[in-house]
Amino acid sequence: MDTIWPTDLPKSKGPKYTLVADTIRKAIENKQMEVGVKLPPVRELAYRLQITPGTVARAYSILTEEGLLQAEVGRGTFVAPPKMPLLDDVWSRQLHLRDDKYDANVSLFSPRLPDVGQVSLIRSCLAKVAQGDPKMFMNYPTRDAYLPVRQAVVDWLSDLPLGALNADDIVLTHGGQSGLCVVFQTVLRDPKPVVLVEDLSYAGFRRAGELMRAEVVGVKMDKWGISPDALDHILRQTRAQAICVSPEVQNPTGGHSPLERRNEVIEIARRHDLQIIEDDCYRMGEARAPSYRALAPERGWHVSSISKTLTPALRVGFAIAPRERSGDLRRSAEYGYFGLAQPLAELTRLLLSHPQSRQMARDVRAKMGEYVRVAVNALGGFNLNWDADIPFVWLSLPSGWRAAAFSRAAEREGIQLRSADEFALRDGRAPNAVRIAMNGHVSLKQFESAMLRLRALLDNPPEQISV
Repeated sequence: MDTIWPTDLPKSKGPKYTLVADTIRKAIENKQMEVGVKLPPVRELAYRLQITPGTVARAYSILTEEGLLQAEVGRGTFVAPPKMPLLDDVWSRQLHLRDDKYDANVSLFSPRLPDVGQVSLIRSCLAKVAQGDPKMFMNYPTRDAYLPVRQAVVDWLSDLPLGALNADDIVLTHGGQSGLCVVFQTVLRDPKPVVLVEDLSYAGFRRAGELMRAEVVGVKMDKWGISPDALDHILRQTRAQAICVSPEVQNPTGGHSPLERRNEVIEIARRHDLQIIEDDCYRMGEARAPSYRALAPERGWHVSSISKTLTPALRVGFAIAPRERSGDLRRSAEYGYFGLAQPLAELTRLLLSHPQSRQMARDVRAKMGEYVRVAVNALGGFNLNWDADIPFVWLSLPSGWRAAAFSRAAEREGIQLRSADEFALRDGRAPNAVRIAMNGHVSLKQFESAMLRLRALLDNPPEQISV
């Protein structure tokens, strides 16, 4: 360590703890510090660099979470041996989930729905599609050809408070993420638009914004969602054009925005001419308040899908614009991808209009609720936010655990979950919490085993680095 820092920190901008962490990280990468090298005690290095012990402790903690250092009780902090790299990008990880056929491996990364009859129904509908009009397999799709499908979607959404809605308002998309991208293409303008999201929010908001070359800015939130005061302040500082929200099921915390909060957000949005994009993909139960499209019909956009109610495999979603912007949204979709493939559109029509589909969605909801109750029974002694109608729980970690370290420990146990860091902006701060999704592909017994392993980890946190 003497060769790394003679007496002072490197001259660079940024918080001192990041300079300490960056210096140690670079030394490890350059082999200046080999595996097993012991670092100075926190107070000793702090004295040498003339900084506070808390600054050094925070740097050590960051590097321990990254797996570059390891703390051993009574011995000190050492350079850790290299570990099998974990997939950091949430989209890459989604494509590399472990196989659940082994009892020890349980993916709790994204909700996985149980089969309560959907597979048989989809197979039956596919057979009907295969026997359909030959022109469906040979022609480009037309707007009129999709009318029966869009009407089936209107009927499917008929119990939601979406405001005035007819088949012409529905734009079919390739899942909810595709719906977000189409809405962004319609709403955003200027070379570098600004999109607002909650400080902790669905990573797809950020991905869609970056795809549109937008600057994505976080807004402070509380248990009811977006903070009105913070929103008003940021809108005075930026020329943001849209905000993405999930008022029914806030992803990842599981909270919701009551009607009063929604009206406060709308008042501010109208004052600053802000478009409101509502992502409703995670709601499985009844809506608890009118949608933003119903409350603010001139600026409320709605995105949903069947991924959390019937199946994510078909990649079918819906985007709905304010009534006066429906034509703009439809053109964005048509210019981008013409529309869904006609066989898929017909399959969607048959599936949504089938008399068993609504009951299947209710059965999926009830079955996922059983998994939630198993999770609560195992983890309820900790700070857990949950709802039987939400296919994930939000766990605030007890003292001694950091989110990244807990996620790595869980993965060593064969359990994949998402840390709060994956829902924060790159320059944002994430709490020590994780999101645990329900997995209906495994038995309740296998799922309970995974919950008990997580509880064992929570009961036995690693020793904290002392200051």
